[in-house]
Amino acid sequence: MISDQQIARINALYKKQKGEGLTPEEKQEQAYLRRLYIDSVKVNLKSQLDNIEIVEPSDDRSFSDDSVE
Repeated sequence: MISDQQIARINALYKKQKGEGLTPEEKQEQAYLRRLYIDSVKVNLKSQLDNIEIVEPSDDRSFSDDSVE
């Protein structure tokens, strides 16, 4: 999981990139932190999707497109 400090650093590097530009070392750091962030989002999404339970309706009514308004 990515920390709040790492997210703040990503944002700081982004702002610096838009202003004065980044050094090669800062570009590497930015790429590394962005990869951490993306990987963290993927892990969280997978966890949420794995915990979804599909529940079938308990009665025998059929739902058609006409019933949805």
